[in-house]
Amino acid sequence: MFKLSIYQRYLMRETLLAILLVLLAFVVLFGFFDFVEEARGVGKGNYGFWVAFVSVLFSLPGLVYELIPVACLIGTLYALATLARHSEITVLRASGLATRTLLGTLYRVAALLAVATFLIGEILVPVSDRLGQELKAGAMDKAFAQQGFISGIWVKDGRNFINIRHAVSESFLEDVRIYSFDEAGALASVTDAGSAAFAERGGWLMSEVVKTSLDGERVSVERRQSDVWTSSITPDLLSALMIAPERMSLYDLFNYTRHLSGNRQSTERYEIAIWKKLFYPLASLVMVTLALPFGYVHDRVGGVSLKIFGGVMLGIAFYALNGLFSNLGVINAWPPVASAAAPAVLFFLAAVSLIWWVERR
Repeated sequence: MFKLSIYQRYLMRETLLAILLVLLAFVVLFGFFDFVEEARGVGKGNYGFWVAFVSVLFSLPGLVYELIPVACLIGTLYALATLARHSEITVLRASGLATRTLLGTLYRVAALLAVATFLIGEILVPVSDRLGQELKAGAMDKAFAQQGFISGIWVKDGRNFINIRHAVSESFLEDVRIYSFDEAGALASVTDAGSAAFAERGGWLMSEVVKTSLDGERVSVERRQSDVWTSSITPDLLSALMIAPERMSLYDLFNYTRHLSGNRQSTERYEIAIWKKLFYPLASLVMVTLALPFGYVHDRVGGVSLKIFGGVMLGIAFYALNGLFSNLGVINAWPPVASAAAPAVLFFLAAVSLIWWVERR
């Protein structure tokens, strides 16, 4: 088993502590801003300060997930700049420390953060975001789905279009209307239900059902106290509508993308989100690569504060490009893998170029 040297453990400890401190500072800062924003809704329905506070708590895993790469960049910059200011980097390099070895040591820290990012994004974020949406929806008496319109939630299922006016939860719906079309694309029937509850054996048990059938010029109305609605729409599928694609788990993304594809609907946004979920944890590795050159040029670049400012600017640029390429990918129908990987690849190439430039001088 490979044993770390004393200086490697020292570098990893200093870098990891700096990253965690930066991450904590950012989470507290942005959490406070989110609470101020949420406080504007206090007084609407049952939405009080306690609901706003708990809602912000539920959003913290998402903040951690988004901020880990930025904290990784700034924390590594701070750690390296501090070591450089004390001439520790210079002593290590004079003792034979190669850039490859130093980068490998930093990659160990970044790999831990990459794994943490993936696990948080897959386990904590989907659950916490869904709970936060349910809490806010219940307090403000609104449909739970984030992507719902004023008229409610719209879902396509084969030749059926379903409008859900109010979703109490993902397994209990109220004021459901189903528009059914025939093979020729003509409206065949409209079914209204006061409520629909998902049965354990599959399907939805509807109550207070009114079905209006259209056959040419003839119109017939059938009323039933209850009926069974067989559909590929499931509570898991509806729960996916509660959060943005970037906050969904890979399992939910795959299922929802398959549903959209089966109904011949656009899947680009969700395919890009799948690739982003796979590439985003690797951003920590890119960020430490980008931070390394600044630890070598402490005599030519200003003090620690200037490097931290530069790190903040680079972090903002990465965050902005990450969102920009996702939107451009959807608009221009770019390959999903290219749209998701482009920001990380661009920053990695810039980092490698900086390291090469520093090594050449």
